[in-house]
Amino acid sequence: MEKRMRTRISNFLRTFGLLLLTDKLRFFLIHLKTLKERSRFIKENPGIAIPPAYLIYESFDLNYDSYYFASRNTANWLLDHFKRHYNLINVNILDWGCGPARIVRHLPDFLDKSCAVYGTDYNPESIAWNKKSIKGVNFNLNYAEPPLPYVNNSFDIIYGISIFTHLPEDLHYKWFDELVRISKNKGIIFLTLQGEAFRVKLTELEMRNFDKGELITRGNTKIGHRTYSAIHPPGFVEGLIKGHQLIEHIEGDIRNNKPQQDIWIIKVVK
Repeated sequence: MEKRMRTRISNFLRTFGLLLLTDKLRFFLIHLKTLKERSRFIKENPGIAIPPAYLIYESFDLNYDSYYFASRNTANWLLDHFKRHYNLINVNILDWGCGPARIVRHLPDFLDKSCAVYGTDYNPESIAWNKKSIKGVNFNLNYAEPPLPYVNNSFDIIYGISIFTHLPEDLHYKWFDELVRISKNKGIIFLTLQGEAFRVKLTELEMRNFDKGELITRGNTKIGHRTYSAIHPPGFVEGLIKGHQLIEHIEGDIRNNKPQQDIWIIKVVK
């Protein structure tokens, strides 16, 4: 009930174009609330480069310990998934939608020196900070729509952590085709999406459409921003990736009263 009340409030703000403004106000409140903890982190970890606060908030949350240390664990978690399906020697890996390098900055520490790591994002401020502050990763700017600045068959592994979750339906098809274009044959595409666990956040109408296999999108805000939301029924994703091999689909559960995203691992067939 509480989640659906939040949905109704969010939809009201979205309808009147107030969601971005409300989210910016939320950022300022959290910025003040976390000042002490963020100052402690910087004092205790002077050698760790930390992006501007809003870049972290926009792509994740405003907790520096989570941004750096928990994300280092996430990098290892990702690599464990990759290792089950791919030999991580002499591979090219792309973080599609890397934001302020939360995960990708850690990958070179855990990979063989023969591997090359790339990150791309549509936010020029994030890419500028990444290029200046993060070593061992090749960063590129992209736009809200394809193409990416890479030639065909460039990557062995591409991952997108909660990227399709902020795109409208037409861009799902355009972007998946683009990821396939730059993937090698038998390359891996790893995605996290808002799946069945997110039904608890849907209105009754959205739930009926979700159960029909329709993508649920909540727009009227900036495409790609944290306030744009897409919820993915399995049938929609299966149609999106049709023609390629689904290796794994791991459904998200509810943890600490929060729905977790699904994992989809796809092998590209060319």
